[in-house]
Amino acid sequence: MGSQHPDEIDFAGDYNLNGIIIQAHDGTGGSKIEGAEGGVNIQSLVQELNIYEGINQAAIYGTMIVVDSVNLIANLPIQGTERLFFKLSTPGTTYTENIIDASEETGHPFYVYKVSNRQQPSQGNQVYTIHFASREFMRNIRTKVSKAYEGKMSSIVQQIISEKNGLDSRKKLYYEETKNSDKIVMPNISPFKAISLVAKRAMPNYSNGVGYYFYETTKGFYFRSWDNMCVDYGNHARTPIQTYRFIPQNVNEHDNVKAENNEEDATLTNLQSVESYKFMNTFHDTAAAQALGTYGHRVIAYNLYGKSYNINDFHYHNEFNQTRHVDYNFDNDTENKPAVRDNPVDFDIRPDGRGKGVSDYAESLVTLLPTSQYVHGDAAGSFGTNILDDAKLEGIRNTQIQQVTAGTTVQMTVHGQTQIQPGELIHFELRPIEEEGQTVDRKTYDPQYSGLYIITKIRHRVT
Repeated sequence: MGSQHPDEIDFAGDYNLNGIIIQAHDGTGGSKIEGAEGGVNIQSLVQELNIYEGINQAAIYGTMIVVDSVNLIANLPIQGTERLFFKLSTPGTTYTENIIDASEETGHPFYVYKVSNRQQPSQGNQVYTIHFASREFMRNIRTKVSKAYEGKMSSIVQQIISEKNGLDSRKKLYYEETKNSDKIVMPNISPFKAISLVAKRAMPNYSNGVGYYFYETTKGFYFRSWDNMCVDYGNHARTPIQTYRFIPQNVNEHDNVKAENNEEDATLTNLQSVESYKFMNTFHDTAAAQALGTYGHRVIAYNLYGKSYNINDFHYHNEFNQTRHVDYNFDNDTENKPAVRDNPVDFDIRPDGRGKGVSDYAESLVTLLPTSQYVHGDAAGSFGTNILDDAKLEGIRNTQIQQVTAGTTVQMTVHGQTQIQPGELIHFELRPIEEEGQTVDRKTYDPQYSGLYIITKIRHRVT
């Protein structure tokens, strides 16, 4: 069911969904189903609809749990080459970009590719899960890229996405321009793998980060750096798209009491409320972080052409201000500091007489990076820049990846809004554990875990 008032939100989590159409592989509703030439509306059979998107997945995919009492799976039949049409939106949405549009007329239909977990709980009923994904997910499986590209990294990605014999995407691409260029030969690999090779070498035009994320959301494709998710092109902090608050059930907040007297305020409060949360990572696992080279990393770049090598020791604390972070974007930010302090951790002494911190152990991870000049007629290295920079750039790229994957991560269940997507910035307010609701220094929020977070993945769930 959808909202009773398509242009007005009745309650937090309200949605518009006026039909889920499945179309058979021959473009009809199936020869055994009368009056369904353009497809069959199965919304009444769908118990649960899920759509998954994230910055670490190149394409969006989803599942539907179907309770089938008409034997649709045999009468359509469903064999894994069908298409799905629907529109999902939050009531009152005015921008078409905020609608999950899988319609054939104005959007991009999903493609069914698998049926799993088929069961028959009772006579006349069967339950199964239909798996679907974007068209580009299927094109990536079917096509290969085998040619040479030259130019800016961001331009190469645009070419790969739009090529008619390749990914052939008709969706919007939101990209951050890169500052480095190169010539790359793709050796008969899938389009997504080709883009991932480019993403590893891409460098933002306005910051010192290394490495990009390529991912699909319900709004289109994105090719951007982590720095770009933290700040805008002017290096100004991004405005959070939403503020979420968690208040324990045994706490009666004044704001909640006030909101109950105003329906609009109550809806807004509920939209911002976190039903449940769980920290997947709280503190850095400093043992794993050191082993993975997050803090200290020695990269030995071996020049295969010149038969020489260059050693660069990455030092987390020395390089911290060179890239942007979610809660620490500017040099004059005194409240937010690196995730781990630069205090001595052992009895080893540095040349300046101070005890060594975690960043001073460059041999925590040693990487041999083969590189070469004149592969395509120029003296550039692996990143399309001076070959002597390869070791340093590889150290920066590695530590950014490790900070994202091993940093503080919270999983939240909230009321859905279709405009929310991965790569967006949100603000999470967590009430402190003290009974008075204030820390010893009179803060009404937990200073360690409250703050800005980047959405890395989303599960849109409709029941």
